[in-house]
Amino acid sequence: MELSIIVPVHNMAAEGKLNYCLDSLIAQTIRDYEIIAVDDASTDHSLEILREYEKNYPDRFIVIAQKENHRQGSAKNAGLRICRGDFIGFVDSDDWFSPDAFERLVTLARQQDADIACCDLSLVWEQTMTPGKVVPSFSPENAGELTEKKRRELILGFGALVTKVYRRRIFREPELYFLEDGFYEDNAVSVEILMRANKIAYLQEPLYFYYQHDASTVHVISEERCMDRMKAMRIMLELAKNGGYLETYRTELECRFAELFYKITLFSYLQGVKKVRSAFVKALGNEMKETFPGFLENPRFLKRTDPEERKMMRLQQKSTFLFLIYYRLLWTYRNLRKR
Repeated sequence: MELSIIVPVHNMAAEGKLNYCLDSLIAQTIRDYEIIAVDDASTDHSLEILREYEKNYPDRFIVIAQKENHRQGSAKNAGLRICRGDFIGFVDSDDWFSPDAFERLVTLARQQDADIACCDLSLVWEQTMTPGKVVPSFSPENAGELTEKKRRELILGFGALVTKVYRRRIFREPELYFLEDGFYEDNAVSVEILMRANKIAYLQEPLYFYYQHDASTVHVISEERCMDRMKAMRIMLELAKNGGYLETYRTELECRFAELFYKITLFSYLQGVKKVRSAFVKALGNEMKETFPGFLENPRFLKRTDPEERKMMRLQQKSTFLFLIYYRLLWTYRNLRKR
C-alpha cells in the first residue's frame, strides 16, 4: 500500500467540519491508500459520522474508537500501530487537503528518493478549495540531501508536520510515538523526525488548508497547555540525548528549547491566563536556567528575540517579583495608549 492517512478526531461534528475534512480525503486521486480515523472519545456525534464513512467506503476507511480521551498524540499513535502504507500522512480533522495533494507528494518523494515530501499550507476562514493566505512550510534551500548545515536550520524551522508525508521507516527504526495526554505533541518529536530523514523533497504549493476558527486548539491558552508545551520540550531534549545529537546541534536545540519552553510559554501565559501565578513563572525560569544556563547569550536565540523581550527575560531570571511588577506596569501603559 502506498499511503496511510491518519486523522485524529475529537468533537469536530459541528458546522460540517469533520465531513469537509473526510470528503477531501475520500476524493484523493492517489489510488492505493487507506484512511485511519481515530475517534478520541468524542462527546458529540463525530463517531457516528466516522462509522457512516466506514460503511460507505469499507475498502479504504478504518475507524478506531478510543473509550477515553488522551488527546491527539494518542490518536496518532493508535493509527501508527496499524498503518500499512509505505508513506504516512497526518491531517487535523478540521482541516483538509486539495484532491491531488497526496498523489503529488508521494510521487515527488519516490521520484527524488526522499524520506519526507512537503508542501505549503493556506490559511482559510471558510470551507473552500481556493487558497487564502499562503504560509510556506519549508525553505527551498534546505530541500534535498540533509547536510549538517541544513539540519541546523531546520531544527529552528521544520514547519508543520501535517504538510508532509513520511516514509514509514521514520516511525519504525526504532519505534517513535507522539506525546499522549497533552497538547503540542508534534513539538516533542519533530526534531527527531528530522534527524531520521536523509532527504526532503519540497513542493512549493499550498495543498494543505488550515481552517481558522474559534474552537481551534491554538487559540486557547491555559496553564495546563503551557505545561504541555514544557513537557513536549523535555521530550525533545531526551530524544536528542538518546539519539546522540544533542552536543552536535546544541546551539540550535538550546535556541528551540528557549523559544518554546521558555519565551513563548512565558509571554503567552501572562497574556492568556486569567490568574497569573508567580510560582509558575518562577519555576519556569528556574528550569530554563538549570537546563541551559547561558541561553540568553545564545546567538541564534538573540537574533530571533526582540530587545524588549530580552530585557524582560533577563529581569525574570534575576527576580520574578520585579519582572511581574514591570510586566503589569508595561501592559497597563500600553492599554492606556490604545485608548
